[in-house]
Amino acid sequence: MLALTSQAAADPAPAPPPAERVRAGIDFGAELQTVDGFGFSMAFQRADLLHGARGLSPAKQREVLDLLLSKEKGAGLSILRLGIGSSTDRVYDHMPTILPTDPGGPDATPKYVWDGWDGGQVWLAKEAKAYGVKRFYADAWSAPAFMKTNGSENDGGELKPAWRQAYANYLVQYAKFYRREGISITDLGFTNEPDWTATYASIRFSPQQAVDFLKVLGPTVRTSGLKTDLVCCDVAGWDRQVAYTEAIEADPVADKAVRTITGHRYSGPTAVPQPTDQHVWMSEWSPDGTTWNENWDDGSGYDGLAVAADIQNTLTVGNASAYVYWTGASPGATRGLIQLANPGDDYRVSKRYWALAAFSRFIRPGAVRVPVSNADPALQVTAFRNTGGHRVIEILNTATTEKSADFALRGGHDRRPDAYVTDETRSVTPADVASTHGTTLTARLAPRALTTVVLD
Repeated sequence: MLALTSQAAADPAPAPPPAERVRAGIDFGAELQTVDGFGFSMAFQRADLLHGARGLSPAKQREVLDLLLSKEKGAGLSILRLGIGSSTDRVYDHMPTILPTDPGGPDATPKYVWDGWDGGQVWLAKEAKAYGVKRFYADAWSAPAFMKTNGSENDGGELKPAWRQAYANYLVQYAKFYRREGISITDLGFTNEPDWTATYASIRFSPQQAVDFLKVLGPTVRTSGLKTDLVCCDVAGWDRQVAYTEAIEADPVADKAVRTITGHRYSGPTAVPQPTDQHVWMSEWSPDGTTWNENWDDGSGYDGLAVAADIQNTLTVGNASAYVYWTGASPGATRGLIQLANPGDDYRVSKRYWALAAFSRFIRPGAVRVPVSNADPALQVTAFRNTGGHRVIEILNTATTEKSADFALRGGHDRRPDAYVTDETRSVTPADVASTHGTTLTARLAPRALTTVVLD
């Protein structure tokens, strides 16, 4: 046994198999869609929770804000989605409405109220603005109950035609209240998931009903003095959003009113681009699941790798200009990015957060996606050129083995790249895995990992 042990110690360990080498091309001189940004929401009182409603201290609040909004310390998210007043939620109490009572009919003078807090969203918006956020996207889950056919803010129902102008005025007034607080609502939506009846705040619009309302809302916003663009229609399924997009495109008045097409993707992965030349946002999604999950790659479908793959797919197949994750921070069995203690002075960070941060920190508003040729189906590759000249390549290796990839680069001067890896043990961690030789970038890609390469 001693002899065998000595011989085994003397023999060199077998060399690992060489990484499979693949080749791809990236044309930084060409342009695809413009990137408006990456974002999140803290609607339904979650902003109030972040502000300490259940015990989070000012020091911990700042840490979470840094994680969400800082370009240096965190994800640098650049779009904040605000929820316009709605009723009871499954977990949280309510979002205050600015029109709590029926004024006496659609033509009566409304009695708006404003508390300057809006469930903590005003505070959060001001914080976001201080971090440099410029896109504030306000969206209504429902019209006030008395404007709807079912007399409730919950359980669907439709907008009564006689109340279209009053509802348009209500949305404009919400944006004006935020302007009073120093926040410009840049993007305004009137419905959330109009194709689905939720037990909480919801309202139904068919594609034609959405078009009919846009013909009222568009002129109302234009004459309001607000510098606000309209979005539509935040349909629950990306595939089902197509019918709404087609209806808007077919109507010149509605098409003129809408600046951005918005859709969710709860009915399945993004499988088609929206049939429009307007900017398109994936405006809400988080994966299903029944427990809080911090893993990168556990096959659950709500781990970090799943989110990274979804971002890549949405940007490429869906040609999306923005990716807005549903919840930034929330307590309990959340599929949000960050879990807040409930109650307590603590929080935890998921790998989903780091998947999104690997994109949002480096790909900034105004960047353009550029063409990529890639023959390896195990690699999901996207590339971007920022307005300041920085070029970013996101490479998700879905294989269980390491790969070595060569990228032929066109456009821009090539210098030594910075690279960052996100996987089970690393979180946007600097790594010496990429180098340039002339116009060729070579990268060693860890298995089941997201590698972010930044040039210039």
